[in-house]
Amino acid sequence: PPPSSMPPDPRLQRLLGGDALAPLRARLRRHFARNSPDVVIPTLRLDNLDAEAHRALCQLTGRPVRPARSMTLDVCAVDAALHAAGLAQSLRDALERLDGPIVDKAQERLDLQARWNSAIAQHADNSLLRAWCGTSPAQSLIKRLSRTPDEAAPLLSAAARVLCALPAQGQPRSQLAARLLGDAHGLDAGRPVATLVLAALRHQERHLSRNDSDVQQDDSQQAGGADDRQRDVWARAGVLVNELARPALVLNLPVVAGAPTPGDPGEPAYLSLRRLLRSPPRWAVDGQRVYVCENPNVVAIAADQLGERCAPLVCTDGMPAAAQRTLLEQLQHAGAQLHYHGDFDWPGITIANVVLGTWSAVPWRMHARDYEAAVMAPTAQHHALAGVVVEADWSAALTAAMRCHGAAIAEEAVVTELLRDLLAKDA
Repeated sequence: PPPSSMPPDPRLQRLLGGDALAPLRARLRRHFARNSPDVVIPTLRLDNLDAEAHRALCQLTGRPVRPARSMTLDVCAVDAALHAAGLAQSLRDALERLDGPIVDKAQERLDLQARWNSAIAQHADNSLLRAWCGTSPAQSLIKRLSRTPDEAAPLLSAAARVLCALPAQGQPRSQLAARLLGDAHGLDAGRPVATLVLAALRHQERHLSRNDSDVQQDDSQQAGGADDRQRDVWARAGVLVNELARPALVLNLPVVAGAPTPGDPGEPAYLSLRRLLRSPPRWAVDGQRVYVCENPNVVAIAADQLGERCAPLVCTDGMPAAAQRTLLEQLQHAGAQLHYHGDFDWPGITIANVVLGTWSAVPWRMHARDYEAAVMAPTAQHHALAGVVVEADWSAALTAAMRCHGAAIAEEAVVTELLRDLLAKDA
């Protein structure tokens, strides 16, 4: 048998074995574990030695025993002495005879990484998942969720099944999970497969978006927390999560002849995410202006004062959630010219940056001159600006004016000007 598999010589046991010298042997083993067996370690510097450990090393090297706390060990000389005495082939061999094989940590890490790479390559058979798995963050996330390469395989396989089934055309998330994973809660927030699927979808969006910052802005600036952001990602993949929450408020949105209309003419109507994804309306807005406001009160006032004469109007109800985002995307794809107005405060500027940047909307009475006119109006009602300053991406002059006056203007305070535009449909 190999020397390391043979029982230790009693003389070796007396020289270097025993519980008292176990800490010394552990230190020596750690030195060897950092290198593969074929790497020559000429010397080892050992400090903070206790008296017994130092005495054992003196006996091992043939040096006189004297009080000391450190020693530089000539490993090659020790190897030769042990071999000549017939105690072991080398110091490494002696340590293995006494306490078992020394694991090559470097090789162990390489072997483990190879197993991870193999598991990811074999089970990331969906092109979208495979593209994401090639990134460094992906490998870190997979390792954190699965802990071992063997556990990663079923997770990746399940994630691939889900991604292959997307877009889901308005299917509830729980139904999709039950059908593909055998567990209706398998795609709930925080579950490993859901985490992998969402990460792969976000990676795809960043690379397919015409402007990568749009998707990043969605994640970093959208109000409502992580649950709302995840709901938006699922919605863009055609999967319904809490499909009746925060429906989109609209007024006079036109559809093609014969298609179901969203509400009666002149009356506000709500469109749920469920309806927008399951039965997408056929919007007749190509080349038309569609106005977008931030606050539901503007829609109510427009309905009361203009009714059927009001131009097409959509409300984001603050930062757009899944239903509002889906509707704006549908309108953009249908050729609508989106015009956006919101509050003149820092949260309002944040929302405007998202709407203008994500759906190619243009500012609607959201320039410095509009803000200054509102501040200077005889009947102006405003309050002090609060919070962190947000730069208006479309107008540095607006940001400067708001910082200069320090006044926040609610959208309802300028609704008279907005109604003029909404009445002049062809303006």
